[in-house]
Amino acid sequence: MYEKMRESAAFLSRAFGGRIPSVALVLGSGLGPLADELKDPVTVPFGEVPHFCRSTAPDHAGRLVLGELSGKTVLCMQGRLHGYEGYTPAEVSYPIPVFKLLGIKTVILTNAAGGINLDFSVGDFMVIDDHINLTGKSPLTGPNDDRVGPRFNDMCHVYPKDLRDLADQAAKNCGLSLRHGVYVGVNGPQYETAAEIRMFRAMGGDAVGMSTVFESIAAAHCGLPVLAVSMITNMAAGVTGNALSDEEVKEMAAKGGEQFQTLMREIVALL
Repeated sequence: MYEKMRESAAFLSRAFGGRIPSVALVLGSGLGPLADELKDPVTVPFGEVPHFCRSTAPDHAGRLVLGELSGKTVLCMQGRLHGYEGYTPAEVSYPIPVFKLLGIKTVILTNAAGGINLDFSVGDFMVIDDHINLTGKSPLTGPNDDRVGPRFNDMCHVYPKDLRDLADQAAKNCGLSLRHGVYVGVNGPQYETAAEIRMFRAMGGDAVGMSTVFESIAAAHCGLPVLAVSMITNMAAGVTGNALSDEEVKEMAAKGGEQFQTLMREIVALL
């Protein structure tokens, strides 16, 4: 696997003309337009990168975009992979250690999530302080390569406090407010039942989604610090009594997109 990662990184380094990004942003459902803001962009579809899988999820462009944002060279993953597409956790998280080999120092993960915490509202942004992996899976299952990371890695500091504090400062600079909470990762693609959401709330979950946890585990494994931010695009099952739909998620992500982009620009500027 390590040799495959090196091949992927070498291909991308050539495609990017040797430009070295310092930050990678993984853009979740409805949040991809931020990549269109990059200056001097170079775009590479997932399918052209050796050993990358193709994104099949709706509204996930499935491409890497390198460019300048807030004075920094950044790499945007416009769309991502998910377990519900049929990919293994290792395939979903594969880009993360490749980013490490490219020279990236920080990964910013974003997602659209359902609000579990009854104090949350649709349109809120939540910094992930910790997560609960309820997929029953891990990208680290199978033989370990010590060149990527240790056999048993720590998960207590996946989301470093200094990055979470930086996000708070960025939000303050922009006149925005941030929630903080615990993200519950599930496999999907079906939305959760109302009983499941009650259980997640009792476990301490504040938001729920179908991504992020595999990428965070892979980042912790290879030693990349993570800042993760959820956009609350809907309240989870049973909170309002309304049926859940992908259309609602996309609509709310689009409405909050301008504030989200403002926040991300400021976060990158402060890194």
